[in-house]
Amino acid sequence: MPLDAPTPLNSLGLPKAPADTRVVVAMSGGVDSSVVAAMLAEEGYDVVGVTLQLYDHGAALAKKGACCAGRDIHDARRVAEAMGFPHYVLDYENMFREAVIDEFADSYLAGATPVPCIRCNERVKFRDLLETARDLDADCMATGHYIRRLDGTHGPELHSAADAARDQSYFLFSTTAEQLAFLRFPLGGLASKAETRALAQRYGLPVADKPDSQDICFVPNGDYAAVIEKLRPGAADPGDIVDTDGRVLGRHAGVIHYTIGQRRGLGLGGLAEPLYVARLDVEGRRVVVGPKAMLATRRVPVREINWLGDAPLSSRSEWEVEVKVRSTRPPRPAVVRPLSETEAEVELAVAEEGVSPGQACVFYAPEGSRVLGGGWIHRG
Repeated sequence: MPLDAPTPLNSLGLPKAPADTRVVVAMSGGVDSSVVAAMLAEEGYDVVGVTLQLYDHGAALAKKGACCAGRDIHDARRVAEAMGFPHYVLDYENMFREAVIDEFADSYLAGATPVPCIRCNERVKFRDLLETARDLDADCMATGHYIRRLDGTHGPELHSAADAARDQSYFLFSTTAEQLAFLRFPLGGLASKAETRALAQRYGLPVADKPDSQDICFVPNGDYAAVIEKLRPGAADPGDIVDTDGRVLGRHAGVIHYTIGQRRGLGLGGLAEPLYVARLDVEGRRVVVGPKAMLATRRVPVREINWLGDAPLSSRSEWEVEVKVRSTRPPRPAVVRPLSETEAEVELAVAEEGVSPGQACVFYAPEGSRVLGGGWIHRG
């Protein structure tokens, strides 16, 4: 090779040989991040596995002898031992409680429907852990998220995963351009989760058949109310279920048990039409219900916007995009009208039901797979 020839890029897009490239892999103990670590170790990278101790199920649920996060830590350690790279466990419990769990509880008590996984990525994994990776002299940090990082004309771009069924872009909209320069997502281009599990089998990983986690990590049985009652004693004060005219239709056992758009579990029988939770009056301890038509809205106020477009958000009066207002819904056409660099009003082309404060509104390019950022829905 001529002396002035540029060093070829490795598979992570860095001008170094894999053996000279240190990669910190955020390992949750699940199959996805384990495959990422094994894949990079097999390619010859200088892999360092890091697992975060974020919570204690026993403390969260107030159950004597309840299992903590030890199983996931044990599984991550076993993978590191099998593949021959170092593994560290970092105690982030206090940080996680302050940055994620406390806000989760307070948001629910304020009648919102929070998404703590996004806050965890934003405030813990991609901020504090990323800084730790830099302190370890890493060249980049890799995770097992299903999302793609592609090089564009203006720098790295965030794109939805190749497998739409596994795409996690909704949960990663707040990744900044600076963070994106340091992050890598090796699984984003895989066609299916079956492909990931096949790789785990090929590497002989002990977690190859480990089931996917379906719950928020610190709410292992899906019972949000039980966790919030433990964190905020007295949060489940009873009150009235009322219609939009204020007429009492029934009683409830605490506003924290309800979310916008909920129909089941209201305990209201003998009604002429189904009723849905339309609003949560936290101060008055009232659950306001109404017909399904009340849930539909086209106007969505959004704040704390993280914008990943090439030009500044406020450089246009409006942007034609597609948006997701819930993780389970497909992107739909909309217009974003900036009020500042971090606030905007989103107008949906077609009204959607159950748009709830506390959820994220994520922006996508009208064509292709690019994620343009997003923000948090509020009451306006």
